[in-house]
Amino acid sequence: MAFGPGGPLRGTAAIPGDKSISHRALMLAAMARGRSRITGLCEGSDVHSTAAALRAMGVGIGRAGDAWEVDGVGTGCLLQPGQALDMGNSGTSTRLLMGLVASHPVTATFTGDPSLCRRPMDRIAAPLSRIGAEIHAGPGGRLPLAIRGLCPAIPLVHRLTVASAQVKSALLFAALNTPGVTRVIEPVRTRDHSERLLRHFGLQVDVREHDEGLEIALAGEAELSPQHVAIPGDASSAAFLIAAALIVPGSELRLQGVGVNPMRTGLIDLLRLMGGDIVIADRREQDGEPLADIVVRHSPLRGIDVPATLVPAMIDEFPIFFIAAAFAEGTSRAQGLGELRVKESDRIAAMAEGLRAIGARAGEEGDGLAIEGSGGAPLAGGATIASRLDHRIAMSFAVAGLHCRRPVGIDDMRPASTSFPGFAATLSQLGSDGD
Repeated sequence: MAFGPGGPLRGTAAIPGDKSISHRALMLAAMARGRSRITGLCEGSDVHSTAAALRAMGVGIGRAGDAWEVDGVGTGCLLQPGQALDMGNSGTSTRLLMGLVASHPVTATFTGDPSLCRRPMDRIAAPLSRIGAEIHAGPGGRLPLAIRGLCPAIPLVHRLTVASAQVKSALLFAALNTPGVTRVIEPVRTRDHSERLLRHFGLQVDVREHDEGLEIALAGEAELSPQHVAIPGDASSAAFLIAAALIVPGSELRLQGVGVNPMRTGLIDLLRLMGGDIVIADRREQDGEPLADIVVRHSPLRGIDVPATLVPAMIDEFPIFFIAAAFAEGTSRAQGLGELRVKESDRIAAMAEGLRAIGARAGEEGDGLAIEGSGGAPLAGGATIASRLDHRIAMSFAVAGLHCRRPVGIDDMRPASTSFPGFAATLSQLGSDGD
């Protein structure tokens, strides 16, 4: 599929439900005893992988009109799955479900597509082994992976060695069926969707400052109450439309009901520092999560050295930041992005290669990237980019094509469905040229 210049992007768009919150809402609804109702659930294939795995362990999940209903089984009551759990491309599904299984008396085998099977799982397998789960992984700690839960598991204090909301959440989910108090200490604050949702399902989550960072404590053998959960628009999905409006001359978009959790708005903060005209309007709260409308207009951008303090709040958004930087005035640099090497693809190498292919000057600098921007001028384009089974690579270069002299081809846009179903159609409705 190719994406080329087609005039300004204008109008109003609704963003798919937040993928991170969708995974967590399904899992916590499964741990409640009774029926929960979820609206705004992300319809991407990653979230469907989570739903299918929960069904395989005895949870009833089905659509009811514009909502999803989850008949939860309660903590401690997951059933033995009859076959391997296919996680598709979803690392989040895999890691969080490993946490749930770790404190249940079941054995589950996790597998996935070739991209997911290249991603290491040691960072979650190691702490789950400490609470008593028995884990057997493939070479290098990769999928396929079998985990045998321990019930009762052992409540521990976990000090995270890397900033990871997925590892933190997996440990908190394991704590749900673990007697005693589990404590997780994170050196760098990460997104807190799990803590907010746990409270929404009726649990007490104690968060306090600690000498080594932030401590989150949760008492186990918990009883969750079924709830209605309304999921906000995904800030990471909105990022692609925000960047598109900033770089395509004459564009102005209003993105409705987007989650603006402070740990998810790092890209917006950075683009504003670069000169981006981005307004957060009509702030409100919904089921414990802040959301707002985002109004963005075409703006000349300035190159920037990314502050290290913003990295944890925009780790998923770096691919589209690199695209914005390619159209800025001057050079942009980002460092300390080792996490991007082990995402769905090596996103540092993939972005550097793709940017050079469409005429930008970009080079790897250790675990970072330096990009010399075009000053707002169109790039050459004309290349076909390998998506590498990575939804963010595919969508980032689709956006780049909107301000190139020749269309940019994407070898496979199907990965975009993992997080932003209908992405190409949304761009077309807003005025771009993608065919």
